[in-house]
Amino acid sequence: MRVRDFIFAVLIGEFVALVLLFVGRNVGMAVPFGRWLPFVFPVLAPLGLYATYFLGRRSPFIFQFGKFFLVGALNTFLDLGILNLFIFLTGIAAGPWFSFFKALSFVATVTNSYFWNKLWTFQSPVGSYVVFFVVTGVSFILNVGVATLMVNVIGPQGGIDPKLWANIGALTAVVVTLVWNFLGYKFVVFKK
Repeated sequence: MRVRDFIFAVLIGEFVALVLLFVGRNVGMAVPFGRWLPFVFPVLAPLGLYATYFLGRRSPFIFQFGKFFLVGALNTFLDLGILNLFIFLTGIAAGPWFSFFKALSFVATVTNSYFWNKLWTFQSPVGSYVVFFVVTGVSFILNVGVATLMVNVIGPQGGIDPKLWANIGALTAVVVTLVWNFLGYKFVVFKK
């Protein structure tokens, strides 16, 4: 594991902690151990990455997936951060504007993902942004579709606050697209 990997993991851990605190505040939920997250996540992220490096000595795929996982965490919280910023600024957490906000946050996240995955995760000299965007287009449909289904069709369940439900919908969409993205990026976009 290189120093650069360690620094990136620390920065990602810090970013995730800060956005998690913002999202928690926006949805009106106290984040457990909130005051400690900006100190704990920047330690846990490189430790987790080192674990995948250690386990991946025989199979580099494991370390690569560790990087992909960290970039995915970064992208997930960038997506949630942008989405919650829109919700915070407008007070809108459902309807057509929610879908529009989700689409904008997704496009920003995809662009971020392209550069992190190309330059760090897969370290690939190849990898056209156009091909990346096409593969990610399927993710876009899945991501925005699942989030919209959860928020606008199913709607908040059990008295859950609409802002919290919007985040549950967004996280459900992330889980659905995780496997598709890794396989598409590894074997289509950044294959060497």
